[in-house]
Amino acid sequence: MRNIMVICIVLLSFLAGQRIMFAQKDYQIKPVPFTKVKVNDRFWAPRMKINKEITIPVAFEKAEETGRIKNFMIAGGIEQGSFCSLYPFDDSDVYKNIEGASYSLQEFPDPVLEAYLDTLISYIAAAQEKDGYLYTNRTIDSIHTHEMAGNERWVNEEQFSHELYNAGHLYEAAVAFYQATGKRTLLDVALKNADLIDKTFGWGRLEKVPGHQEIEIGLVKLYRLTGETKYLSLAKFFLDRRGPGGDEYAQMHKRVVDQDVAVGHAVRAQYMYAAMADVAALTDDQSYVTALDKLWDDVVFKKTYITGGLGAVGGNEGFGDPYDLPNMTAYCETCAAIANALWNQRMFLLKGDSKYYDVLERVLYNGIISGVSLSGDRFFYPNPLASMGQHERSPWFGCACCPVNISRFLPSVPGYIYAYTDSSIYINLFIRNSAEICPENDTVAISQETTYPWDGTIKITVEPKKPQSFEMLIRIPGWAREQPIPGNLYRFTDKYDQLIKMTLNGKEVNIIMKNGYASLHRLWNKGDIIVLKLPMPIRMIEASENVTADIGHVAIERGPLVYCAEGIDQPGQRVMNIFIRENAILRSEYNPEMLGGIIVIKGFVESTAKLPGDQIGMASQSLLAIPYYTWANRGPGEMEVWIPQSQDMTLPAPLPSIASMSKISASSVVKNLRALNDQYEPANSNDHSIIYYHWWPEKNSTEWVQYDFDKEQKISSSKVYWFDDETDGECRVPASWKLSYKAGEDWLPVENLNPYSVNKDRFNVVNFKKIKTSALRLEVQFPKEYSAGIFEWTVE
Repeated sequence: MRNIMVICIVLLSFLAGQRIMFAQKDYQIKPVPFTKVKVNDRFWAPRMKINKEITIPVAFEKAEETGRIKNFMIAGGIEQGSFCSLYPFDDSDVYKNIEGASYSLQEFPDPVLEAYLDTLISYIAAAQEKDGYLYTNRTIDSIHTHEMAGNERWVNEEQFSHELYNAGHLYEAAVAFYQATGKRTLLDVALKNADLIDKTFGWGRLEKVPGHQEIEIGLVKLYRLTGETKYLSLAKFFLDRRGPGGDEYAQMHKRVVDQDVAVGHAVRAQYMYAAMADVAALTDDQSYVTALDKLWDDVVFKKTYITGGLGAVGGNEGFGDPYDLPNMTAYCETCAAIANALWNQRMFLLKGDSKYYDVLERVLYNGIISGVSLSGDRFFYPNPLASMGQHERSPWFGCACCPVNISRFLPSVPGYIYAYTDSSIYINLFIRNSAEICPENDTVAISQETTYPWDGTIKITVEPKKPQSFEMLIRIPGWAREQPIPGNLYRFTDKYDQLIKMTLNGKEVNIIMKNGYASLHRLWNKGDIIVLKLPMPIRMIEASENVTADIGHVAIERGPLVYCAEGIDQPGQRVMNIFIRENAILRSEYNPEMLGGIIVIKGFVESTAKLPGDQIGMASQSLLAIPYYTWANRGPGEMEVWIPQSQDMTLPAPLPSIASMSKISASSVVKNLRALNDQYEPANSNDHSIIYYHWWPEKNSTEWVQYDFDKEQKISSSKVYWFDDETDGECRVPASWKLSYKAGEDWLPVENLNPYSVNKDRFNVVNFKKIKTSALRLEVQFPKEYSAGIFEWTVE
């Protein structure tokens, strides 16, 4: 298994005469495929099972409901109709889920699922045009294509069409399905498409590049499978042809070898960086490596959230300025977290330094799995680090890249645990498993016993078939070496002096460090046992002074897990009004009944509240913190990762009001109805940092919201703060509005004493003759061609 892909022995018999060739150049360090690692722990194994039984079926069900699969059937003449999903890149969601299902088949054989994939692949093959072109939107109707597609093949590729992006995910799915089943059906489709693209694009041919990078990764996988150098050459062309002078959003502003600052769309960028690493390994292009080093430093030292999330800016789904890491509006797309893992694994394979796995582990346990609910059927697209309740897991998205990216990533997690060279074995992640690894062609069985991430004790049993000399390299995580992530972006607030310990066959050994790994080089015998003990105290983390969003705040961490305070677990169900003192005593406690079984962190904090006469009161209250990845599994509510350390940085709990005690209803509930009476006031009408209610995508209509009071009230005034995202979206202040009150079974208009105003950036107050009523209704007439929204509605 020197070229570990001696899954290749299997591949040779499948290719029916096509010669498989392997690159002479490649990564010096090779990952152990997930098919050689059997995970049997209580943390990851259940997630992989839920992914197979829930997430993948849900994704296929949604693909059918939304017309993604029907598009292939229409393009292939199996059904009649027009393109019936939202975007021309929706084809890729089907490919990604086939890839995930194929991975899952290798862990959980399932004839029913395999037969379903066979049917889907027959639709895809039918949709492919004779010359290999595959893009259902254009095939269905080449005259009336989606506006993103353009009126000819490839004409809009550098902007929005995603023809090459779709192809990349097709190639990845084809390789996965082939390796899982030995069937060439999808692989033949992929190779035919890749050959067309190779004939079309290249130096002296069509010199365009993908607007959304991905095909480069897929082409490398085709190259590794077939040995056809044209696929590797085409991947390198798509990289080398980028820039200069193009759009930063899609990383076209400079040649890839000249890029040293991460800009633009975070997913596109990291897919490109991952492909650069692949091509660098396969071609020994050191200019790529030099660029990747600079880019990695920029991302990790200046633009990474404590959860490992990337992408501070929602407008471009991408990177912001250095140290610009807002929490409430953090984008941190789930796809970007997965891309971060893909890139960092490749950087490790290039360099052999544990710092890349320090980043990978952080995003794996925090930023990635936060993107899917514990039940496997609800998802986050962005993963913010603070919420006033405006963030809620969704059963699906119009742009559904994140759920299907989760479905294909989770089955591959076992493939991130181990790596090897001819003379060494790397243990990068701590997960209970059994594996087979083959340095120097001699099989070594390795198993881990651990309850990580809850406990830092890892028992590693080494079982070579015969005594064998090699180096064992066991990663000592950065969090256990006083460094949350590489660089100075984050640091622990205190020093911890309990030592990391390691024993070999019961005898303590001195830990010799090598690039962040404990190095053990010896003649290994069957039954050798290593025990690594990583202390897991509760630690507080502070950010660099350059990160203005986190000044005066701390985050709580235990082992690799970042914790958060969620409103549902706190008195009053608020977290924005709490602060934690520097000397706070915290303790950890296992709760087997909570959120699938977690270690919670408990202690006491201070809370603030408004008192009559504009006074602020302060009291001690209990704190219960949960792992960040588990938040929002019990519905929307307040949440904070970064907790203030002083009173002046809190939002004191407001006094109860008529509105805050009311039951809210609406003519059509879109999202965040509870925003109306949460008593949080915006900075302006386009303040996205706090929760607001909106009716979008409804436009040019009349809608209402209603308060039902807890008892009859005498009222004479009301005020409303309008939401208006003029620079970002399609909500505007209303054309008009009015109030009516409940009188018996009737609704009567209030007798207003001043006009109903529709001003931005302030409360709009209307006074009216005093009434006694049990309910008040606010009716809104939208402006033409726009929707409307409300931050806050009060009654006095």
